[in-house]
Amino acid sequence: MTIRTMTILACGAALATPALAQDRTGYQAIAAGDYASAAKQIEAERRIFPDRPELMLNLAALYGRAGRTGEARALYGAVMERPKVAMDMPDGTVLSSHDVAARGLAKLTALAVR
Repeated sequence: MTIRTMTILACGAALATPALAQDRTGYQAIAAGDYASAAKQIEAERRIFPDRPELMLNLAALYGRAGRTGEARALYGAVMERPKVAMDMPDGTVLSSHDVAARGLAKLTALAVR
């Protein structure tokens, strides 16, 4: 089983949303550029489903975008500590949640070097 993923943020972090599911991953708010609402929505959803990697990855991407790099790193690390989940990427490839988290961490590191 895979999780459908949509990449929205310019930083290239994966934003995941289960196929044909009600938007509980902040996807619509992110797509509309309403990052504050997206973060609130994802934070609320994580109180119910704290271990869902798509929520952690989306929130980490939002935190990174907002300059909350410590929190973003912690979320990416939390994804890496859990079992891998296959994620369908928009280009048709499938990456593990660990691969997506590693890419997000690499982007945070690259931004910190600038």
